Amino acid sequence: MKFNIILLLLVFLSFQACTDLKEELREDLTNDQASKLVKVDALLLAAYDGLKLPYQDQSRFWAAQEHTSDAAMGPTRGPDWDDNGIWRSLHAHTWTPDHSFLTSTFSEMLQVVYSTTNLLQFDPTPQQAAEARYLRAFVMLSVLDGWGQVPFRDAGSSLLEDAKVLGPQETVDFVVAEMDAIINDLPAGPTNRANKDAARVLKMKALLNKGAYLNREAPTFAAADMNAVVAVADQLIGSGKYQLEDNYFDNFAPKNDAISSENIWTAENIGGVSSGNVRSRWFCTLHYNQNPSGWNGFTTLGDLYNSFEDSDLRKKADYTGMTDVSGINAGFLFGQQFDKDGKPLQDRKGNPLFFTKEVAIKESGANLEVTGIRVIKYPIDYKSGDNCDNDYVYYRYADVLLMKAEALLRTGQNGPALDLVNELRTKRGATTLASLSAETLLAERGRELYWEGHRRSDLIRFGKFLTAWEEKAASGKERLLFPIPTQSLASNPNLKQNPGY
Repeated sequence: MKFNIILLLLVFLSFQACTDLKEELREDLTNDQASKLVKVDALLLAAYDGLKLPYQDQSRFWAAQEHTSDAAMGPTRGPDWDDNGIWRSLHAHTWTPDHSFLTSTFSEMLQVVYSTTNLLQFDPTPQQAAEARYLRAFVMLSVLDGWGQVPFRDAGSSLLEDAKVLGPQETVDFVVAEMDAIINDLPAGPTNRANKDAARVLKMKALLNKGAYLNREAPTFAAADMNAVVAVADQLIGSGKYQLEDNYFDNFAPKNDAISSENIWTAENIGGVSSGNVRSRWFCTLHYNQNPSGWNGFTTLGDLYNSFEDSDLRKKADYTGMTDVSGINAGFLFGQQFDKDGKPLQDRKGNPLFFTKEVAIKESGANLEVTGIRVIKYPIDYKSGDNCDNDYVYYRYADVLLMKAEALLRTGQNGPALDLVNELRTKRGATTLASLSAETLLAERGRELYWEGHRRSDLIRFGKFLTAWEEKAASGKERLLFPIPTQSLASNPNLKQNPGY
């Protein structure tokens, strides 16, 4: 215990989470003495901040979920965006155990698991403990989703011993039990703090994906789990707190913490003050000659774009405060691009800035600057600089409706499931569906949740992750899990490399 406390305090000081500890650290420091020195609120804030890089950066868990799917890719544009093939390997399912982005994501997520566990040793209030346990469970489910095994230490366990490793069943059971245990101590809000409804959604996610975590090659879904998903969804629906937004993009816009009645859990970004890298969601895709000048990188795929009806508000919409400033619309950017005055834009060589559906044009001399349809899910914050005021969205009410529809569909209740999906589609300006199948529900999740960091999990759960799509051949079953990083295997012998790597 003493070793844990001293090590934690050293880490605590190194990250400047507390700046007024004057006492020398002594090897005989007791738990009670350390608890009096440590500021738990600072540790909890550091845990929230620890989520920013692995979840908001364009190269971390978001890339692992979207670039590996049929919704996003990073085309090589001549000398631009090659990066030794690191982006292509994600989309083509050819990553290795030493893929630097996957290695960093795994490590950064586990840092949050360890820091929240250590926080529990320092006499937190019931709410502080509940928030820390929520953040820990949220990250643990992400690690399970990606890697299939989760290193874990109980609070107070010796750091001299290797962390134990939880498998799929243990992790799901742990997450579900934690949500039931802490919900009464969590606050009702705001959305940018761990809250009661966020715990309900996390429980739904764990139960809905349980069958895929236990058997990724052939997921099965127990009726009891699906019924529990429906029951939790009904609590959220019946609360009357949430409703589908008239303007879909208000959920992601600057000040979405104030204007969205759909968001359930978000990461707080304070305009002009502090944020994660949410600005990467538009910088990664905009051309150099647009406003702002972007990195001209990531695109969606033509099949996703073609799945939308033109009337669908999620496909394309002018957004006040963005389109009138720059000419950029929310949704998908396809074809000729214009500035705010309607003047056609050009690329760096003076050619029309006309984004194509093709993400990779192989003809000699082709204009690689313009390949691929671009995505603007988060309306651009032009006022705040690099620290944008768009809170990053983890969970939304629309996802709750779609998860309930899926649970109903998987228990043979197709009619009520169809009604939920059509409620959503009507709100989004799309025509209603005549029937609902697993395939059409997966497609609707793709349209509603594109570029929100859910697509890989959805494809695995619906049995479609290994199939071929644009710029990707059919892949082997080992790709259902990411490899355990080499450095992690070396540091903890309880971890075992996933099959096929």
